[in-house]
Amino acid sequence: MSALAPAARRLRALARAELALLGRNRGAVTTALLMPLALPFTVRPAVDQIDLKAEGLTVGTVTLTAAVGFSLLFAVYTSLVSAYVARREELVLKRLRTGELGDVEILTGTALPAVGLGLAQSLLLAAACTALLDAGAPKAPYLTVLGLLLGLVLSAALAALTASFTRTAESAQVTALPLVLVSMMGSGMAIPTEILPDRLASVCELLPLSPAIRLVRAGWTGELSAYEVLGALATALAWTVVAVFAVGRWFRWEPRR
Repeated sequence: MSALAPAARRLRALARAELALLGRNRGAVTTALLMPLALPFTVRPAVDQIDLKAEGLTVGTVTLTAAVGFSLLFAVYTSLVSAYVARREELVLKRLRTGELGDVEILTGTALPAVGLGLAQSLLLAAACTALLDAGAPKAPYLTVLGLLLGLVLSAALAALTASFTRTAESAQVTALPLVLVSMMGSGMAIPTEILPDRLASVCELLPLSPAIRLVRAGWTGELSAYEVLGALATALAWTVVAVFAVGRWFRWEPRR
């Protein structure tokens, strides 16, 4: 424990500094806070046209998982892509590497404020959907917690990977857009995968954030078998391992010229 204390102090200091920088970026704060709050309600008209009861779903559970998914995408993923690229272009990451912080600590400390924001926002939105949309109590809350934690970790790892191939802070929103669009349409956020044709649904279940969304929704519906839970876990862990390996291999610590 004594050996971990210095690392914990360094992470806290870096996270506080990053939180202060995040607070000064009004565009990033607006995107992170408002998009997850507004977007779930934009899918309501489409949801109303779907026979949700036939799939064991309700408007509350669909809107809730959409809200959590949008928090992962905007509060964590897109904001972190911009943060990593901006810190690299400002030579912050390069200077941090000359001190006591290791590479993992730098990436983790930079990610902590966004991950904390995504966690708090997801919990708040889940509570609001439960109270206002009659989503009911979760039947398997441990699945929701597991899905949310996996989603937060994977979103941060994917953000670092995307930042590896992003040249400037201005282009961060563009390079993050493909994953955002694919996840919104295919991972069960805007359209529940339960209503898709079986073959298409099987493909969509392999997308990076699909396992997290499935587990979050299954926590409320309780309609996921042990085999399906293990499959979702395996897919999420596989994506996490691939993302972490790719970040270790290709992440750039100095400006791309």
